[in-house]
Amino acid sequence: MNKRNLIIIGSGPAGLTAAIYASRASLSPLVISGPEPGGQLTLTSEVEDYPGFPEGVLGQDLMEKMRAQAERFGAEFLSASVASINVANRPFTMMAGSTEYSARSIIVATGASARWLDLPSEQRLIGKGVSSCAVCDGYFFKGKDVAIVGGGDSAAKEALYLAKLASHVTLIHRRTELRAQKILQDRLRSAENITLKLGWAVEEVLGEMVVSGLRLAPAEAGDAEKLAVAGLFVAIGHIPNTKPFVGSLALDDQGYIESKDGVHTSVEGVFVAGDVHDRTYRQAVTAAGMGCKAAMQAEEYLEEVAA
Repeated sequence: MNKRNLIIIGSGPAGLTAAIYASRASLSPLVISGPEPGGQLTLTSEVEDYPGFPEGVLGQDLMEKMRAQAERFGAEFLSASVASINVANRPFTMMAGSTEYSARSIIVATGASARWLDLPSEQRLIGKGVSSCAVCDGYFFKGKDVAIVGGGDSAAKEALYLAKLASHVTLIHRRTELRAQKILQDRLRSAENITLKLGWAVEEVLGEMVVSGLRLAPAEAGDAEKLAVAGLFVAIGHIPNTKPFVGSLALDDQGYIESKDGVHTSVEGVFVAGDVHDRTYRQAVTAAGMGCKAAMQAEEYLEEVAA
């Protein structure tokens, strides 16, 4: 069995920041990178809101720099996914790839995956006009026409945010009524540059290299329509990557890891960081901050256990 002081599960901004702090504290962490090394940020073409990069930075490049920084201080990386985990006994154990690992402490930073429409055209244009984060990418569409898909609070809030930047926003929802709070619906309807397209669904994202428009299909019988837009924002929810932790860690009703302080989980010695817990902000910089806190708490915990 491969024994470790600390294993960090996940390699997005939260996991990599935790790795930097933990390796500088001489904890020699093992980072299990998971199925999406670098996390959701690698799907973003350019990041302009991460401190320290006044000219912006490609999401993939930022993650590579953070990984290199962690490796410089001694963090080790494993390209695998955690298939199962046991935190009922100490040391904790888990299976990653074909190897069993044990750890005195764990940081879970597996993130959350955006729900997509599962259209081939959508998947092909992610990062090329298709996005799941208005706050992250809205600025790139300043003065342009965009569309957003969804009918809940998140979609309404992102539409209102985009309306401050884009020339026009079309909110598309397959049902004839929105699920968002009434106050948000009222704001949507009162906005001069927001159009509600209810009872319609995106059938295809148009464009070769970048998004040029959408083909919309009515929920009821009728002909499809084309809508010219430069960007499509998908706001139909996120799925926390917590499958290996079901039954081991306390999860809320949406599957996110519960934590009273945003760091400690229901199991002493297991900490959480990033979007796998945070369903409010979901920003690289907030995830990085949580990764820092988790690493410092893990260091303190390990010192107490050894004392």
